[in-house]
Amino acid sequence: MGLCLPYPCRYTSAKLSRRLLITGLLVGTLDVVLDSSARVAPYRILYQTPDSLVYWTIACGGSRKEITEHWEWLEQNLLQTLSIFENENDITTFVRGKIQGIIAEYNKINDVKEDDDTEKFKEATVKFHRLFGMPEEEKLVNYYSCSYWKGKVPRQGWVYLSINHLCFYSFLMGREAKLVIRWVDITQLEKNATLLLPDVIKVSTRSSEHFFSVFLNINETFKLMEQLANIAMRQLLDNEGFEQDRSLPKLKKKSPKKVSALKRDLDARAKSERYRALFRLPKDEKLDGHTDCTLWTPFNKMHILGQMFVSTNYICFTSKEENLCSLIIPLREVTIVEKADSSSVLPSPLSISTRNRMTFLFANLKDRDFLVQRISDFLQQTTSKIYSDREFAGSYNSSDDEVYSRPSSLMSSSPQRSTSSDADGERPFNLNGNSVPTATQTLMTMYRRRSPEEFNPKLAKEFLKEQAWKIHFAEYGQGICMYRTEKTRELVLKGIPESMRGELWLLLSGAINEKATHPGYYEDLVEKSMGKYNLATEEIERDLHRSLPEHPAFQNEMGIAALRRVLTAYAFRNPNIGYCQAMNIVTSVLLLYAKEEEAFWLLVALCERMLPDYYNTRVVGALVDQGVFEELARDYVPQLYDCMQDLGVISTISLSWFLTLFLSVMPFESAVVVVDCFFYEGIKVIFQLALAVLDANVDKLLSCKDDGEAMTVLGRYLDSVTNKDSTLPPIPHLHSLLSDDVEPYPAVDIFRLIGTSYEKFGTIRADLIEQMRFKQRLKVIQTLEDTTKRNVVRTIVTETSFTIDELEELYALFKAEHLTSCYWGGSSNALDRHDPSLPYLEQYRIDFEQFKGMFVLLFPWACGAHSDVLASRLFQLLDENGDSLINFREFVSGLSAACHGDLTEKLKLLYKMHVLPEPSSDQDEPDSAFEATQYFFEDITPECTHVVGLDSRSKQSADDGFVTVSLKPDRGKKANSQENRNYLRLWTPENKTKSKNAKDLPKLNQGQFIELCKTMYNMFSEDPNEQELYHATAAVTSLLLEIGEVGKLFPYTVEATEPPAADLSEEHSLGGPMEDIKLEDSSPREHGTCSSMLISDDDTKDDSSMSSYSVLSAGSHDEDKLHCEDIGEDTVLVRSGRGTTALPRSTSLDRDWAITFEQFLASLLTEPALVKYFDKPVSMMARITGAKSIRTAGRPACSASDCEIAALSG
Repeated sequence: MGLCLPYPCRYTSAKLSRRLLITGLLVGTLDVVLDSSARVAPYRILYQTPDSLVYWTIACGGSRKEITEHWEWLEQNLLQTLSIFENENDITTFVRGKIQGIIAEYNKINDVKEDDDTEKFKEATVKFHRLFGMPEEEKLVNYYSCSYWKGKVPRQGWVYLSINHLCFYSFLMGREAKLVIRWVDITQLEKNATLLLPDVIKVSTRSSEHFFSVFLNINETFKLMEQLANIAMRQLLDNEGFEQDRSLPKLKKKSPKKVSALKRDLDARAKSERYRALFRLPKDEKLDGHTDCTLWTPFNKMHILGQMFVSTNYICFTSKEENLCSLIIPLREVTIVEKADSSSVLPSPLSISTRNRMTFLFANLKDRDFLVQRISDFLQQTTSKIYSDREFAGSYNSSDDEVYSRPSSLMSSSPQRSTSSDADGERPFNLNGNSVPTATQTLMTMYRRRSPEEFNPKLAKEFLKEQAWKIHFAEYGQGICMYRTEKTRELVLKGIPESMRGELWLLLSGAINEKATHPGYYEDLVEKSMGKYNLATEEIERDLHRSLPEHPAFQNEMGIAALRRVLTAYAFRNPNIGYCQAMNIVTSVLLLYAKEEEAFWLLVALCERMLPDYYNTRVVGALVDQGVFEELARDYVPQLYDCMQDLGVISTISLSWFLTLFLSVMPFESAVVVVDCFFYEGIKVIFQLALAVLDANVDKLLSCKDDGEAMTVLGRYLDSVTNKDSTLPPIPHLHSLLSDDVEPYPAVDIFRLIGTSYEKFGTIRADLIEQMRFKQRLKVIQTLEDTTKRNVVRTIVTETSFTIDELEELYALFKAEHLTSCYWGGSSNALDRHDPSLPYLEQYRIDFEQFKGMFVLLFPWACGAHSDVLASRLFQLLDENGDSLINFREFVSGLSAACHGDLTEKLKLLYKMHVLPEPSSDQDEPDSAFEATQYFFEDITPECTHVVGLDSRSKQSADDGFVTVSLKPDRGKKANSQENRNYLRLWTPENKTKSKNAKDLPKLNQGQFIELCKTMYNMFSEDPNEQELYHATAAVTSLLLEIGEVGKLFPYTVEATEPPAADLSEEHSLGGPMEDIKLEDSSPREHGTCSSMLISDDDTKDDSSMSSYSVLSAGSHDEDKLHCEDIGEDTVLVRSGRGTTALPRSTSLDRDWAITFEQFLASLLTEPALVKYFDKPVSMMARITGAKSIRTAGRPACSASDCEIAALSG
């Protein structure tokens, strides 16, 4: 029922009520009819101006009582005031202003942050969270009306796209349908067209396919889906989560009604990504805006139509006609921006001048004043940034002499930091304190200087190339602000002159920008990476002498040392990549033509922008482009595609060709021409060239019988690719050295091959490649995830009692728990929990909060309020290295023992969980933990204890992936992690051998025994035979109490002298402080038979009318007796605070009392009920299925109905 209040107030309350009821019913009904997913509030107060069709929501409530309270407040605070107004429009204005003021005041008092989202979108967000049970942290991006096809029946509804999930909801004819898919589970996402439905989006997971259609704007929807799936793949790849950009401008009032801040953020990211790729700009550059304009080009005296792009640090231009002209103007180079006088020929002109005395004239700018203001703002930021960089560089330079003068330093003197390319007066190398020569020029320059050649026709041609480039510079400008035209492209395709190669590589790749904006960065990295060693540096050392070994520049220490510094500095900069094979080959070529610092920035551009994800641990980028190449081969050389697939050649050639840019498969002088083209055109050149090589060998490849023969054909062809214009002395190529005596392949000119690739395959566009990359990225990353899962399961299956199917399901749950914490936060950093460089078994790790959730769902002992405490104990036990994280192997080992272990294994696990010290939140009293350690290590000498301490300190720091020698303690560890590891040292032999010796387990003191009893009582609270189990537990408890008391009479059985006093009563569990039980004087000699003491059969009747929560305590003033109450349903052993004031807390437990595991095991075996309970088989798959239904997307399972769509995917 809706409740509507149309003002003015001349209506009496009775009239108002009648009118409100009728109108409210109509409004509520229309809402439900028009919106299939509508869920209006049961009661609402609406305001309507007479003669208006617009209703304003004043208040809403979930019950009649709540809405009545709102109405009474309105009567007291608002209705009386309305009588002073005569104009009804004034009343409307007043009411709206009053309500908005109340909301603003509430937000201010409750510190509610303003949201850029529109009201309509906020309503959709609330509906999304309610419908799918998502937490507030799950951000909705957008929602669209569409149809979902279940079989042949479409269901009209809404698809909700959030950061981590794709959800669909439909409510028609009284039935609802829901679908929830995690983006990380999607294996394929494509837009199809069928005869019946012209536009369909197909979403595939590992187990199902879903079809959506009838979108109002299918292109927008599909692009957003692609973006969100890409974010999810990035999270799987390197754990890179999504962080919303809070710096976006505020939403304008005339913006579309349902545009969220997140949607605008993602749109802005997509535009910035295309902008950076188009102009080769740094990864952090953000596009501010773009506008149509014309650019005056002095080289052909024309006004070229195109678009101007303005970002934080750059002004760029590209022509509407492709490759006609493009321009990049860094704001650091700009000196003057001025508005020229408009004319009919040149409307709204804008002139921009740079330091190298170039002036660029733009015109036809629609909003010139606003544009100039934006550029002015960015220029001010850039100027202040330049000044701060200069101050930093100045302070850095002032200390350089000290750095270089240290005899122990291997720090190199890298190239000058000046942005100028003038290198006059540079010495060829410096000698630092160790007299190790460090190159300050390109290696090729020093190599050529020592072996000059006579003037010959090749040198003449090289000279002509240099002159052509100089003429080009004179006509089109030189440096970063050069006009880039079709002429530039022609010169690059003809081959860059040897002397200009490094400078132009830096310019064309965009690496010059990163170098100019990071003065001193490379030197700082080299200094920091000196003396650091890890897996990456070991691999670098191993590959140094394999990097272009045939080239003289790398046959001496100077070239090897420069290569070592560049590779190590990059590994230090980007630990996620570190070092990958093939990086050494590419970097060695960069060092030949570029100075050391320039080579470093070229490597950065290559690894992080131009070949994304190529050089990570799993070469994902190369595998993605391998899939793209397969698609291109199918489209462009279809006659060869099936043959290549059968032979399996494409996967082999693509990795070796793409990872090294043909440098490892072509003669050096030919391969550098490929690198020239790559830095200008990007990856499309590599695809084109690879297709041209296949096309040139179609006939020979079709006649090949196996992959070896096909690889030989391609290898011989690539060996024959020559560069007749090269002035370099011939360098023997590895392939040609290994070739057989077969007649050599006819020479193939590299420039002719590149020309052919452009003629036949030049239609391949960069945007097409990006679309294909997205499709392949989904496939590659999901395939890698499946491979990882299989490897993990194959490794663990022999160590546990679980089946392969159970382990695969457990791995999926474990991984989902990790990812859920990445979505919605956790107590530890997600980057710490996932490290792709670790072995498969250790890549995903969970912290205690995540483990606690898994414990409740999967472990058979999780029951009642004591579950959290028990989970904490087990987590401590499994966390062997004390880093507060456990990996999948550790998790499975604990679960396997609890579910599939034999009786002894289960009891041993239970026993060990209670021998560990209590998880304490009190960090101010470390003495008790130390004393507990002493109790169990009383026979260890001080020297041994010192060794244990060193073990904890020698844990390697993983901040940057490098090992450093440090004696600082790890602050991230819990205070008692050292003690935990001390206990675990006792059990190390047990973990390594199959035959476990129970005698090695420490004894259980009285405090720990009490906790064990509490655990056992809680374990049975929901068991059908709980009363029988309670009786058995009481009997075992009594027997063990007697054994412990008897053990006190035989001090020679104790392994050491009396342990130091440990105030174990002060221990706290995660479940809160526990009450004390006084058991020290409960000797059976004084109190008769202990079984009758603890429980009486007459007092254990089950009372169904009342849940008895009995307490086993020592609450009376008679401290020499152990007092008991009835043990009934939900019985739990707790410590009682009553009666403890008479004695100090340190005397509340008998510190001489102890039992062994053998005594615990033997006592429990006397009770068949307990034996049967612990021997009871556990159905693991049933528990996993239940956990999946609850844990999907971190939500409670939706209620099943006959019209509900399966919500689980993958």
